[in-house]
Amino acid sequence: MTKPVEDDARWMRHALALAETSLTITAPNPRVGCVIIRDDEVLGQGATQQAGGPHAEVMALRDARAKGHDVRGAVVYVTLEPCSHHGRTPPCVDALVESQVARVVIALCDPNPLVGGKGINRLREAGIAVTIGLCAQEALAMNAGFVSRMTRGLPWVWMKSGVSLDGHTALPGGESQWITGPLARADGHHWRARSCVVLTGIGTIRSDNPRLNVREVETPRQPIRAVIDARFEIDEHANLFDGNKVWLFVCRIDEAKAERLARRNVDVVVMPSTTAGVDLPSVLRWLAAHEINEVHVEAGARLSGAMLEAGCIDELLVYMAPLLLGKGRGMAEMQAIARLDAAERFEFIEALPVGTDMRLRLRHAGHWAELTQAVDRIAQRHLAH
Repeated sequence: MTKPVEDDARWMRHALALAETSLTITAPNPRVGCVIIRDDEVLGQGATQQAGGPHAEVMALRDARAKGHDVRGAVVYVTLEPCSHHGRTPPCVDALVESQVARVVIALCDPNPLVGGKGINRLREAGIAVTIGLCAQEALAMNAGFVSRMTRGLPWVWMKSGVSLDGHTALPGGESQWITGPLARADGHHWRARSCVVLTGIGTIRSDNPRLNVREVETPRQPIRAVIDARFEIDEHANLFDGNKVWLFVCRIDEAKAERLARRNVDVVVMPSTTAGVDLPSVLRWLAAHEINEVHVEAGARLSGAMLEAGCIDELLVYMAPLLLGKGRGMAEMQAIARLDAAERFEFIEALPVGTDMRLRLRHAGHWAELTQAVDRIAQRHLAH
């Protein structure tokens, strides 16, 4: 049943494309795609559904049955190790074993300690051949938030900015609508939609009174909105209080105000404080403990700079417009550094035209290395078998 490496890669990329169709629905579960192949023919395929719904492997097996295909002896390509525990759904590995497939090709070992190789072991014990690690980096990028939460106890956090060529997000007086074009703004809403939380600061609420919801693209669910508001100064009539869930992270509490906001589906969370305000790493740990995989930050220069200086930003999502503003407000307020070698380093991973603008994506090299090393360690424990 051994397939040429190029065929394996082709079908795993197909499974990754299936996983991408579930970008906005699976949280807190990972996005997973699965395709079942025999003799270069697709017998069944599927992607993980909403939490509590069927996983990718079950969707693919159902698809094959609906089409009248017998999957015995087939090859399964799946972007994440099949689960082996009872969670919201039964173990997917049991369904694969019962279906008597011949081989399972897995992109990424599951970092969840409840799985962590147990699915692979169960397949091998049933006499099913297992291949690990094909397209692992692509699968990791699809689920950076889930892997980060499981291995670092932190969500994966990206910071979105719209800037001019000379790095300004607004004119000196604060005018920013619009530096970037409509296609870039719609693309930014796509990134809101795929996140679990959209996070901003009280300064942005005061100056812009944004809704922070997804409007420019279709989405089956809205992310939770969250605000850093150390002194709990937010206006109770702010636009984002629309009945959907909002989290406010504060350092001091006004019980009566919190009770009024609670009736509007707002949770006020008291966090540890620092001299600068809310302790931002504590906020991220709290979010991870509440099953948040990915955080989309859209904030002013002050909070953006504070999050960068606290090491809270894993990725930058920058829309650069072909404009020169001369003087203006910068992307992030940060302390001056004495030497260039002390600068925080990010690596470019994408430069893509979006309408009249350019979308730049950059990863924090150290944070990405942490994720890569974590999944590599898990994989190495099983490659020798």
